[in-house]
Parts: sequence; structure tokens; C-alpha cells
Amino acid sequence: MISLTPLSPAERLNWLHLLRCDNIGPRTFLYLISRFGSAGAALKALPELIRAGKMVSVRLTPRDEAQRELAEAEAFGVKIVGLNEPTYPPALREIDSPPPLLFVRGNLEILQRPMVSLVGSRNASAAGLLFAERLARGLGEAGYVIASGLARGIDARAHRAALPNGTVAVLAGGHNRIYPSEHVKFAEEIAQSGALISEMPHNWEPRGRDFPRRNRIVAGVAYGTVVIEAAMRSGSLITARLANEQGRQVFAVPGSPLDPRAEGANNLLREGASLCLSAVDVIEALAPLRANGLTPRDLLARPAQSFAENDEPWLDAPGEAEIAAPSSRPPDTGAPGDIVSLLGPSPTAIDELIRASGLAAPQVQMQLLDLELSGRLVRHSNGQVSLL
Repeated sequence: MISLTPLSPAERLNWLHLLRCDNIGPRTFLYLISRFGSAGAALKALPELIRAGKMVSVRLTPRDEAQRELAEAEAFGVKIVGLNEPTYPPALREIDSPPPLLFVRGNLEILQRPMVSLVGSRNASAAGLLFAERLARGLGEAGYVIASGLARGIDARAHRAALPNGTVAVLAGGHNRIYPSEHVKFAEEIAQSGALISEMPHNWEPRGRDFPRRNRIVAGVAYGTVVIEAAMRSGSLITARLANEQGRQVFAVPGSPLDPRAEGANNLLREGASLCLSAVDVIEALAPLRANGLTPRDLLARPAQSFAENDEPWLDAPGEAEIAAPSSRPPDTGAPGDIVSLLGPSPTAIDELIRASGLAAPQVQMQLLDLELSGRLVRHSNGQVSLL
């Protein structure tokens, strides 16, 4: 057990140097700290351990590389927080193999507040986006910080709605490589009152396999995770599975069985996730933890939810590998001008379609007319429409 004490400047550099050595991940790092008492002592012992064949896969990184990364991060306004420091997110410290170092830009204090993670589809429906906004606002007004992954769609809408009350964006890459690129300015907004966090090097370009690593942090910082829309082979389901493994409560928002974007969330409900129809459902479920001063780890005493594990490996999950072909679409929508991607079997207000698409009202009305003439659109009362 690592005692909660601030790192000295020298030891902070030692932690960074040790963590950046090849093939030293969180578990190996924590083992070395536990065995030798400090990162400085572990660095001194590593050459002999390597020569003795006890850590043959480890290679020492030149110290000047760690010094350069530390200087670049600090110049960028990034604070480096160690697992043993009081400013580290308390819920994240409890997970298996927590990041030894977090790179934080923004408000450190916000990391100490209770969080709820909201995740969902990048190609979200207009109804899903609207629900994410209402849920994030309601949870924020109840005192929760909203955590998510800064992705397009549900993530972005949840972050945006949570800005007045606090939001934390978890990055898949380094702070100097915001993904998706159209969220660079949005990340600056988040940093003004909330926080952006990463465990990756400052200039790290995110790859497909980095997203499941990010997802474990999205789940780990929070008391619970809400899945709003998710296909069956999506990164959001990875986050839900990790949250369940971490002893967190998992919520799912039901959707139409005719909409593939709702299939994953509906399956979570079938497997035992808690139903979420409004912010009240989450607030009431988590109230005992907050009222009694408990931590997310205390949820482990409850019967485990039996979510079926996706047969596909993490790195093959659609959406997690989209680094290879980044989209140029706006943050909160599908493809530019594509109203169809925002529609589904559930009725959606035309005003919300206009807002979510970013198009002018006449353009939206023209696309709806085309869909209606082709027999694909159903018009409902109160200015709502849906796809057949």
C-alpha cells in the first residue's frame, strides 16, 4: 500500500523515468516501487536485475527523454500527479493496475469530486444526444462531475452539457495530440473549469489499442457508468464491462429494438445492468454511497452483475480502431448534412434534428421531404419524425 504523500520534484522525475522504460507497465511499476521503496531506488537496481535475467524484457530509457517530456508537459500547463499523491482521483486509485502517473490539464480539485461516466455511440441519434444532454445536466446539478472520453457523439454532448457543473475528459493520446482533432478547441474549454487527463506521453498519437486503456480510466474515475447508445461491438460496451469488473454500478438507457445503436444497451439491461430513464435513477442508486461516505470499492460487496464478455478482442472492436481513418465530421453529429444518421425508430423533434445536425431549418426540411417521398419517414404529432 502506497502512502499518500506528495512527490518531490526529483522523485516525480524518477517516477516518470521508471514508467517510460520499455515494458514497464502499471503492474511492474507498482511491484518495483513496493520492492525497492522508491522509483529512484528501483532505477538503480534495474541494471543488475536485467543482467541477472530477472527482467530480461525491460530496457532502460535515457533519462534525458524523461526530462524532456516533463519540461514539455509543464510548459503546456500539464500537471503530473502520482498515484501516491492526495490530488490523484480516489476512485481510480482503487482499480486493478491504476495508472501510476496521470497527466492533468485544468482543475485538479475537480478530480476529488464524485463522478459518473456517460458513454455511448459516436454516430448517435438525435434522441440519444438530447438524452445525454439532459442526463449530464441533471447529474451535474446533483453534484456529480461527468466523465467521458471526448469522442464524437454522446461523449461530446455529455461534456458540453456538463461544462457549467464540471466535466473530466479522458484522453486516449497525449495532451499535445487531442483526438479527434476537431475537439482541440473544445478541449481548451474543458480545461478552463474542468480537467483533461491522460496516462500517455505528452506527444503520443493515439492508436486503436489505446482506447480500451482509456476506457478503463473512464470507468475507474466514477461511481457508476451510464451507457446511452451502443452497438453490440462497441467501445462503450468495453467501458461497461470494465466498470463492472471494477465493482462500479452500470446503468443502461433502453432504446428501440429496431435501432442497432440501442442493441448493446438493451443487452446490458438483459444481463443485469440498472435501468436509467432519467438522472433520478442514477442519483437514487448512488445516494447510499455518498450519504455514508463510502467509495466505489464498497460496491464490490454487492452481487456481481453478469455481463457477457464480448467474443471479439478489445483491439478489434469497431470504433476503437477508427484512428486509421479519422472522420472530418462535426463533433456532435453524424456525417455533415446527414439527417438519416440522426434518425431512428423513436420519434424525434424536428427542432432537435436542426440543432444536432448544425444545418439550417430549410435544409433539414428538404431532407425530411426527400425521405418522406421515398417512403422512409413517418411524421408524428408535435413536430416529431422517425424512420420506418
